[in-house]
Amino acid sequence: MGVPKRKTSKSRRDKRRAHRALSMPALSRCPQCNEMRLPHRVCPGCGYYHERAVLEFDEE
Repeated sequence: MGVPKRKTSKSRRDKRRAHRALSMPALSRCPQCNEMRLPHRVCPGCGYYHERAVLEFDEE
């Protein structure tokens, strides 16, 4: 059974975990309502996708 001969240093441990960082999602502005949204998806604010109404919201 493999057992480490020496304690893994903090530097070596952190180098191994360097690629695990979280990144911010890419956001773009909706051309209809100027709300931030994920690219290539229907706008949750106005329901438009590629200058066409896809979702319909009830006006209350």
